[in-house]
Amino acid sequence: MSNALLDIDPIDLQFPFELKKQISCSLYLANKTDDYVAFKVKTTNPKKYCVRPNTGVVLPRSSSEVLVTMQAQKEAPGDMQCKDKFLLQCVVSTPGVTPKDVTPEMFSKEAGHRVEETKLRVVYVDPPRPPSPVREEGSEEGSSPRASVSDNGASDFTAAPRFSVDRVEPQENSSEARALITRLTEEKNSAIQLNNRHQQELEKLKRESKRSQSGGGIPFMYVLLVGLIGLILGYIMKRT
Repeated sequence: MSNALLDIDPIDLQFPFELKKQISCSLYLANKTDDYVAFKVKTTNPKKYCVRPNTGVVLPRSSSEVLVTMQAQKEAPGDMQCKDKFLLQCVVSTPGVTPKDVTPEMFSKEAGHRVEETKLRVVYVDPPRPPSPVREEGSEEGSSPRASVSDNGASDFTAAPRFSVDRVEPQENSSEARALITRLTEEKNSAIQLNNRHQQELEKLKRESKRSQSGGGIPFMYVLLVGLIGLILGYIMKRT
């Protein structure tokens, strides 16, 4: 709807009514002239609504937005009908006027001003309904949900694959490790056996040295030294 100065949209202020909730509605004013147009918004129920801005200026060939907010209501009307109304007044103003310069006298018909007036109704509408959840047919607990298929046969959803990680044994590295462990175990056992054998030979040399000392034979240290040299040579030959 429009008057001689402004195009007004919408003509009916529609509020998606909900109890105990503030609801807002935007009102757009488009200046279709080359003049500065001052406007003022009035209502029959000022305690129920908040209008920002309730006065202002629309520049030539431009537009402005007015936000109308209905305060939270404790009760809903029985027939969801609202009798509240708004009145939009607008006048041609002097060039360069600002919203701070707008005064009530500018909209006084008694002062000889040409005031354009447009009445706006308040309409309650149903609030938007939340989207209903999509039910997947044929899915059971413990099973993967099936992809829903549209009318043209294209699959809209795809079940997410389950990723599992299998343990992979590196066969080559494992074989080399087992061979190394076996070789080290054999060398350990050989060393233990060699050590035991050396211990037995040392004990034998000690006994023979004691007997030789008592009988005036070869000194003990000489025999021990010869025995150690023999053991070392035997160990070196064993390693090679």
